[in-house]
Amino acid sequence: MKTFKLPDLGEGLQEAEIVEWHVQAGDRVEVDQLLVSVETAKAIVEVPSPQAGVLARCFGKPGDPLHVGEPLVTFEGEAEDSGTVVGNLGRPEANAGLAAEDFHIGMSPSTRDFQPARAAPAVRRLAQQLDVDLTRLHSATDSGLITEEDVRRAADPVGQGQGEALRSVRRTMAKNMARAHAEVVPVMLVEDADLHAWIAAVRDPMIRLTRAIAVACQAQPGLNAAFDGRRLTIQQHEKVDLGVAVDTPDGLFVPVLRDVARRDSEDLRKGLAQLRADVAKRSIPPKELMGATITLSNFGTLFGRYANPIVVPPQVAIIGAGTLREQPVVWEGQVVIHPILPLSLTFDHRAVTGGEAARFLKALVLDLQLPE
Repeated sequence: MKTFKLPDLGEGLQEAEIVEWHVQAGDRVEVDQLLVSVETAKAIVEVPSPQAGVLARCFGKPGDPLHVGEPLVTFEGEAEDSGTVVGNLGRPEANAGLAAEDFHIGMSPSTRDFQPARAAPAVRRLAQQLDVDLTRLHSATDSGLITEEDVRRAADPVGQGQGEALRSVRRTMAKNMARAHAEVVPVMLVEDADLHAWIAAVRDPMIRLTRAIAVACQAQPGLNAAFDGRRLTIQQHEKVDLGVAVDTPDGLFVPVLRDVARRDSEDLRKGLAQLRADVAKRSIPPKELMGATITLSNFGTLFGRYANPIVVPPQVAIIGAGTLREQPVVWEGQVVIHPILPLSLTFDHRAVTGGEAARFLKALVLDLQLPE
């Protein structure tokens, strides 16, 4: 039989969750016919058939996790790999992403009839940390590959049985936040922008914020950079590709508004509206959720004045915008009411100095306070 495995879903996307099968075993399919919809941490991805033929088996059911390189379907016919992923998951020496020695931990080389536990190296390391014997575990998925969830469930069967497991976007968010917390040395700086010089108090100042961030990045390019904490290297970006945090019922998405410094207001407005619409429909291409050089979280559209948003490596800075509000201020010796926008800046102190961060925030505020 010919095996078609879950293909590469794009940069950094190694795991997906089955949403819906559009075919079943026994069906005849044509080239490019839709087989299955899967949900990654980024978007809903539709996987087409690489060939015509009759399906012998579909692996997994809705809700099951799959990793790149695991079997997705098999076609009736002679044994042959589809070419999507090199190797056969049944043969350790050819397994994509799993070294041959990973299959022999805890077993004698002379044991020919032993069926070793199949798990990725990261899962094996987790099992070692939690003192879990992989040979005693059974995968909860049709692919037979033991997952992190299987290991954690074995380590704490009572605790793992309580509550609902995080899936897809929220699971990835939890992992990314934990990694960021472990790596980044965060420092927060806050200030208010007085918008009284604007023609009117703007309820959604996103475009002005975008422009001001671009101006601040030009003034202090060290905050529009990528930092490698292991090699202790920093690379400044030529363009400002702004990640815009978007809250959804499924979790947090951060689509990227490209090259914001070179786009006019109308172009930015259209681009931002398109990104938000694509996120709402979960139809945004994965590449549009990658490559941000600095991020904006406009949480004030929901509630709140200041925050300590989390920097996600390799970025070194994130800006938070609170709720725009009318409040009393002292202006030219008088107490007056002005529209005030509270701003928060979190930066990675491994790569950015306090002085650089202060100058960045000052440049951002001064640009925001200019007349429209």
